Amino acid sequence: MARPAVIAHRGYAGIAPENTVTAVERAAVRDETAMIEIDVRPAACGTPVVVHDERLEGTRDGRSLTDGTGLVRETPLETLRETRVLGTDAVVPTLADVLEATPETVGLNVELKGAGRADLRVDESLPSGERAERREAWRPFVERVVADCDAFDGELLFSSFCEGAIAALRDVTAEYAAAPLIRDDLEAGLEIARRYECEAIHPPRSAVRDADAAPERATDPGPEIDVLEAAHGEGRAVNVWTVTNWVQFDRLAAAGVDGIVADYPGLGRASSDR
Repeated sequence: MARPAVIAHRGYAGIAPENTVTAVERAAVRDETAMIEIDVRPAACGTPVVVHDERLEGTRDGRSLTDGTGLVRETPLETLRETRVLGTDAVVPTLADVLEATPETVGLNVELKGAGRADLRVDESLPSGERAERREAWRPFVERVVADCDAFDGELLFSSFCEGAIAALRDVTAEYAAAPLIRDDLEAGLEIARRYECEAIHPPRSAVRDADAAPERATDPGPEIDVLEAAHGEGRAVNVWTVTNWVQFDRLAAAGVDGIVADYPGLGRASSDR
């Protein structure tokens, strides 16, 4: 059985300060890392920076995400570059910083997280009358992201929960692969993938019918849509988020997913190597 590609979630957020150059550098040197997932949103000046949360004062298991406060989109770039992450010396980097730190042998999954505004229309297939407005809302930021990424010679995959971001990417360039991120509405995600001829889709692990389910779950019908069958039938890869232990990894591998977004390294090792 082929093992799925391992995608380091925020640079293996389980062991490193997420979305920082430190995390990216540590993830890149691990042999199993096929790709590193990062989140981008704009600073006050529009420069793409790598940070997950909309606000700087989020928490992770009771620890402050950063030593800053306020909305990222309202924070000057100079301040962000001095804002430390999870109590470490690592700071919020620009996308350009992360690209420079990533070797060409490792791919980058760039999640388009925010466009500098609050009304993002997350996780839904947009009515035809709203698509153009949403595409234009995202376009300025997507143009800046793509301009930074054009200097990177490794594999690039763009993803987003927002159809407007995928639409803007396809409008700006056809060079890079794209994938809608899906939370609850599998059919909406598949529809977006078809609309923009996306190379992949990124559903949550709960959306995949488990090929190795525990006996007590044998009568659970699981998701109504077989997202693997539907996507593979249309020639799209299925990369699943987010895995935290090797049991989850093995079950998804047995189900036949193509990639697994993981918080920890080493989850994809063959059982004989554990």
